[in-house]
Amino acid sequence: MPQVRIVAKNFMDMVAALPAMKLDKLYDSSFICEAVLRSLPPLAKKYALQLLFIDSPVGAKSMEEWVLADGLSKHKVAIDKLLQLRVILEVNDRKKEMSYKMNQKFQSNMQTYLIYGGTLPREPMPSNITVRLPTLEDLEAYALEQWECFLLQLINSAQVERSTSFHSSMMRVFQQGLLSARENEAPKLTENGFQFLLMDTNAQLWYIIREYISSSEDRGVDPTDLISFLLELSFHALGEAYNLNTLTDVQRSAIKDLADLGLVKLQQGRKESWFIPTKLATNLSIGFSDSSSRKEGFVVVETNFRMYAYSTSKLHCEILRLFSRIEYQLPNLIVGAITKESLYNAFENGISADQIISFLQQNAHPRVAEKTPTVPENVTDQIRLWEADRNRVDLIPSHLYEDFPSKELFEACSDFARENGCLLWEDSKKMRVIVRGELHQQMRDFLRRQR
Repeated sequence: MPQVRIVAKNFMDMVAALPAMKLDKLYDSSFICEAVLRSLPPLAKKYALQLLFIDSPVGAKSMEEWVLADGLSKHKVAIDKLLQLRVILEVNDRKKEMSYKMNQKFQSNMQTYLIYGGTLPREPMPSNITVRLPTLEDLEAYALEQWECFLLQLINSAQVERSTSFHSSMMRVFQQGLLSARENEAPKLTENGFQFLLMDTNAQLWYIIREYISSSEDRGVDPTDLISFLLELSFHALGEAYNLNTLTDVQRSAIKDLADLGLVKLQQGRKESWFIPTKLATNLSIGFSDSSSRKEGFVVVETNFRMYAYSTSKLHCEILRLFSRIEYQLPNLIVGAITKESLYNAFENGISADQIISFLQQNAHPRVAEKTPTVPENVTDQIRLWEADRNRVDLIPSHLYEDFPSKELFEACSDFARENGCLLWEDSKKMRVIVRGELHQQMRDFLRRQR
């Protein structure tokens, strides 16, 4: 069974992968330093704070004494994380013993932040200018609507009602690996594309953000500028309005794209324009596994394999269609059934039984989410059985050789197939051997030479 190839890493993994010079450039901003600090594992965070006001290098052996013997594994993980993010740097002294010293830029900015306090990247606009701003509920609904609109356009769905402002070349970057196109045929979802749709919203969003940053240099934009701006957004207050005039040219260009993804909402006043961060933006530096950003479930699966999805989303209908048969759709209800044929089609496209079951469990309607199990056991067991049934037989083109004139020729033939890694089966008593089809011509030539 194909494995998931799309990995949704957190933001700091991408920061850690930056070259040393670009990473040090990020640390010019105290907001980035704070974002990195709060993303660290607890022990790594403790080490960073302990080293913050120590100017001289600290020996590696001395730091090992900061933890008990049974905590050495966590100690190594913490040190590795600090080194990856260049929060600390390795130093070799005259005795050639390893020591660690804090990154000077990171240290200076964090010292200033702790002593004098931090300042926000930009101040919110006064309410007398912005007048009425959307409520947090409206803002969350807007973010979800924008994201679903983008996804429908991404997969070239016929359900999309309006297009985003992303340039076609940018959309092709996002679609790379998710869609495949042949001549004179409409693009189709690839195996990764099907798996992408089954991921939760936060993981999908991070995948797109990662592609957006990775391709920034092709658009003449320094990726560190984008990462810096995205991390700064996480320090803005949810639902507050911020003046667009405070942004640089690079940030102004990026904010339009982020609005299409649902990270911010743009509004125009009489004289001023502003942007309002949504929960997707304010959670960026924390990570997309934050439980507060998860949506309420909508799927109910019955023991008779009937499925009811209480949703108005066209995207939900597209996702459910990947592994079930949609029978009819009402304004707020999608009715379908999980069948052997619909699952076989899903398996053929690279979706595994575990992915389907996980999706149904994570998106279970509140009425069934509290039950154990959330999806009936007979349904989950049957989904896995149908997958196993499909993978039970592996067809391999092969050839059978028999009626050997001598035992010696049979053994020589078997050895030849074994040496080439193409021997599938042999019966020494009846002198029969089965080899892979690709060795057939070589086997024929070998037998001619033996005669």
